[in-house]
Amino acid sequence: MYLRKNEPLSQIAAAFGISVGTAHAYTTAVIGLLAERAPGLLKVLRETDPEYVLLDGTLAECDRAGYSAKHRLHGVNLQLVTDPAGALLWISPALPGRTHDLTAARTHRIIRICERQGAILADCAYIGAGPWVTMPRRRPPRGELSPTQRTVNRALSQARAAVERGPALLKRWRIFRKARCSPNRMTSIAAAVLTLERQR
Repeated sequence: MYLRKNEPLSQIAAAFGISVGTAHAYTTAVIGLLAERAPGLLKVLRETDPEYVLLDGTLAECDRAGYSAKHRLHGVNLQLVTDPAGALLWISPALPGRTHDLTAARTHRIIRICERQGAILADCAYIGAGPWVTMPRRRPPRGELSPTQRTVNRALSQARAAVERGPALLKRWRIFRKARCSPNRMTSIAAAVLTLERQR
C-alpha cells in the first residue's frame, strides 16, 4: 500500500487499526529489510551477463528535495540500468534532482562497472562519459549530419527504445510520483522496490 499506491500513513493506520506511529515504524522496518536484500550493480551484471546495457536517468518527485530545472519539479535523480529488452537490472541511490545524469553516473561509478561487461547505450545526456558509452551523434553547429550518421542515430534510437520501459515500470510504484517523505529515504525506497521487482 505504501510503495505501490503511495497511500498516506494515516490511511494505512486506519485500514489496519493501528496508530500512525506504528504504521510509520512498520513501513520503515520493512523497507529497510527489503533494501538490504537489493543486489549491487556488479553482482546483477555478473548474474545476467547482458550483451549490452541501457542507461537512463529519471526524476522521482519528492517533497523537500532538490529542484530540477530540466523537469521543473522537486525530486531526486535515479539512474536506471536495464537489459536490451528493457528489464530493470538496477536502480541507483538517490541524488538531488538538480544532479546532471552524467554526474550521477560518475558518482555511482556506473560506467566504470558496466564497461567491464560490455557496451553501454545512452542518450546525449551522457556525452563525455567515455568510449564505452555509445550515444547518438549531435548535429554540428550550423551543419548537418551525414546520411551515414543519421542512419546510425536511427539504429541507436531503435536499440534504446526499450530503455523507456525502466522509468515506466518504476513510476508504476506511485511512491516515485510524489513521495511524501524525506528525500533521504528515497535511496532505501528505491532499493526496496528493486528487490521486489527482481522477485516478480
